[in-house]
Amino acid sequence: MTGHVEGRVIPYEVQGSGPERVLALHHWLSDRSSFGHMRRYLDGSAFSYAFVDCRGYGEAMHTPGTYTMEEVAADALAVADDLGWNTFSVIGHSMGGKAVQLMLLDAPSRVRSIVGISPVPASGFPLEGEMWELFVGAVEDSGSRRTIFDVTTGSRHDDAWLDARVSGSGRSSPAALRSYLESWTRGSDIHERLEGNPTPVLVVAGANDPAMGPDTMRSTWLQWYPNAELQVFNDAGHFAPDGSPEALATVIERFLRR
Repeated sequence: MTGHVEGRVIPYEVQGSGPERVLALHHWLSDRSSFGHMRRYLDGSAFSYAFVDCRGYGEAMHTPGTYTMEEVAADALAVADDLGWNTFSVIGHSMGGKAVQLMLLDAPSRVRSIVGISPVPASGFPLEGEMWELFVGAVEDSGSRRTIFDVTTGSRHDDAWLDARVSGSGRSSPAALRSYLESWTRGSDIHERLEGNPTPVLVVAGANDPAMGPDTMRSTWLQWYPNAELQVFNDAGHFAPDGSPEALATVIERFLRR
């Protein structure tokens, strides 16, 4: 089942028909297909999942926009409206983690719980020096993208895995990548507006992620959300939906079933 109303709602795909509703936002270097491996292990009888393509990605590659986290949050809420979902949980992977927190600010009574997968904190994630240059370079250069996939997974994956991730990153527009990069790294710091928020939060971090690993999660998400818990995947890096899809699906659904 897919849904798309031109000019009103960004493209999305629904999997499952269960009563528990979940909306998922992808990471910076790919579209909703980045959840593909994990989706094989999801329980469609208990959950309904909506996987969204942010503007500039996948089916929304040519959808114009400002390409900011604020716009992603507004678009995702419009998808929930389109589906008739009054309340729902949200999953945000990496950059998507910043956007789901803006959704919580925009619609606090609608967001039941949050799952962050290597999620960008509410404060953003400033990149400096060579790391900033690497990410800016990845806007246009596939070699830089490959380096990012390699470094953020602890250089534990083979060429075929890296090639597949780089190929998937082609479902994005350079203009969107550049603007989103600015937004999730150096955009608004909203952590003071969220500090103490009682919404249940599950944070999943890979031990082999040098950027948004367990220590970063403990010093940000777990400090600001009193009902946050951390699940560390010892064999994963930044891309758990690809690296540990079955374990990730199990952990997420165990949390969402509470």
